Amino acid sequence: MTTTPETLETLRELGRYIASALPSAVLSTEVKGGELSVRVHRSAITRMITCLRDDSNCQFTQLIDICGVDYPDKEERFEIVYHLLSMKQNHRVRVRLTANEASPVPSLSAVFPCANWFEREVWDMYGVFFSDHPDLRRILTDYGFDGHPLRKDFPLTGYVEMRYDEDQKRVIYEPVTLTQDFRNFDFLSPWEGLRTALPGDEKAMTGKA
Repeated sequence: MTTTPETLETLRELGRYIASALPSAVLSTEVKGGELSVRVHRSAITRMITCLRDDSNCQFTQLIDICGVDYPDKEERFEIVYHLLSMKQNHRVRVRLTANEASPVPSLSAVFPCANWFEREVWDMYGVFFSDHPDLRRILTDYGFDGHPLRKDFPLTGYVEMRYDEDQKRVIYEPVTLTQDFRNFDFLSPWEGLRTALPGDEKAMTGKA
């Protein structure tokens, strides 16, 4: 999608307006990739989203999504990203804040009811706690699931595996067992040691396509 210079300037002007409307909440604004991004203080997220929804110059009346990003090397490793849409102004805005395991983020469920499930997903996948959420529990993984799957330090194999037990006649969970460590493959095994030339390999030897 091509963004015209006029649209980019409109977004920059909107960013300046938002920063002036809530100067104590906004850390920075930028227009990148044809989209406006606003970085805010974690404690001010409710005021910010309410302003974006109700201000006549904004009218971002639809909360499209809330998602997370994990940067393990940072002190506040998680970034929470909110995407909003203004049908009236035909604009989108991205609002960002940082958090960690010990710093709760105010819930937006009282501002946008749809935030309820979005925040539950972020909690499930990343372990970010949302204060004042009416029903903060897992939504994608099963009850009793161990860990948060989208964290960068979550093992690729997970912690438990599920299988149907014929003796107990039910599904059971048990610790993951690997017959071969996925980081230490045996390259001499038959399924990894294929040396037979396949049709077409001769082209690589001659350099002809």
